[in-house]
Amino acid sequence: MTKLVRVIDMERCMGCRACIAACITENYYTPGSRWNEMVEHEVGEYPYTRTVFATMGCMHCEDAPCQRVCDAIGVKAITKNEMGVVLIDYDKCIGCKYCAAVCPYGVPQYNDAVNSPYPDGEPTPYESVPAQDRHPTHRKKPNVVEKCTSCWHKLEPAVKAGKTGLIGKDPRYTPSCDLVCPVSARLFGDLDDAQSEVSKYIGEKKAAQLKKEYGTHPQVYYVLEGGDY
Repeated sequence: MTKLVRVIDMERCMGCRACIAACITENYYTPGSRWNEMVEHEVGEYPYTRTVFATMGCMHCEDAPCQRVCDAIGVKAITKNEMGVVLIDYDKCIGCKYCAAVCPYGVPQYNDAVNSPYPDGEPTPYESVPAQDRHPTHRKKPNVVEKCTSCWHKLEPAVKAGKTGLIGKDPRYTPSCDLVCPVSARLFGDLDDAQSEVSKYIGEKKAAQLKKEYGTHPQVYYVLEGGDY
């Protein structure tokens, strides 16, 4: 089996926000519904302080509360596919926001308008691609919930071509946020492959899942600053 996970090394991250910019560009950014957020806080005592950075996107939980509540109310707009990626079907979503209410990580973002992020309102050629020609995860609509898809539109071709072993290695099959990190603070790949870079990194760095007490089994691991777990 393939179990796709992400590792974010907070000891390496310098807060440049290249990953956020890449996500915005790659995934047709909707104002107010950003899929990747930078969280920062100060540690230490004055005058010896420093800032620690971490990005927060969808954790693609094995036991996803968003999916459970969506199923419970009969909408079933949220699914978890064979690669472990949690996706939202915009055509099924009714915008009830229950998924946002139950997510321990505050991930789902309600989109009440699909507008161009540019002041003059004119879309770029990239934004002008007709909805029917976009991947389903990019056919955004008002009054639905959005979130990170781990760039499923890039991973899906690898799955269909039988090239899952290249996910996280080949730029064509790697989420854009992980691809652009200038300090290699982000890794993406198959946890079930003991020889994969992510598997080795998690073991060597003792990377941890956040908020494990909720029992959601998130598929994003963090190397925490100073190893403070």
